[in-house]
Amino acid sequence: MSLHGAEPPAGLLLAAGEGRRFGRPKALLELDGERLVDRGVRMLRDAGCSPVLVVAGAAQVEVIGAVVVPNPGWREGMGSSLRAGLAALPPGCPAVVVALVDQPLVTAAAAERLIAAYEAGAELAVATYGGAPRNPVLLRAAHFADVADAAVGDRGARAFLRAHPDLVTAVPCDDVASPADIDTPEDLAALTRRSR
Repeated sequence: MSLHGAEPPAGLLLAAGEGRRFGRPKALLELDGERLVDRGVRMLRDAGCSPVLVVAGAAQVEVIGAVVVPNPGWREGMGSSLRAGLAALPPGCPAVVVALVDQPLVTAAAAERLIAAYEAGAELAVATYGGAPRNPVLLRAAHFADVADAAVGDRGARAFLRAHPDLVTAVPCDDVASPADIDTPEDLAALTRRSR
């Protein structure tokens, strides 16, 4: 339950890509002995999200503590995964925190800040780093359909967020998280060194 006794936001981890530049699906990569998909689910659960959904595609995954949503159209890009995940949310879900599997230094503290902004009335909340909007993002249910309509190709929620700046609450997260993503084996090696 959230602070106000209402239903908590769901968590949605996008993990369907094949990791073309890496050479294998990033959901299955490990950082500090933990698969990125498990790390992302743990982060969302620790932030209070319930239920947590994982959109899978290139790799079949089983994840304890999450509902796996298969996205047969994963080759179309991140937009198709976001649409699949939003469509799979339970009826009455009030909001969702969307995170990406290849950003393992995004923390529960960052997601908690988005949820706090939502509980204070934010329609859409976006984590920022150095003032720039990145991930995770929180979407209130009223916007699920419009976000899904705008999620095309490799664009997730960004197109909708850019088109509606009046609805977006920026939530600085520089001090609690990093949006560093893993695209190559070198990125993984760098993050492994950084997390030690």
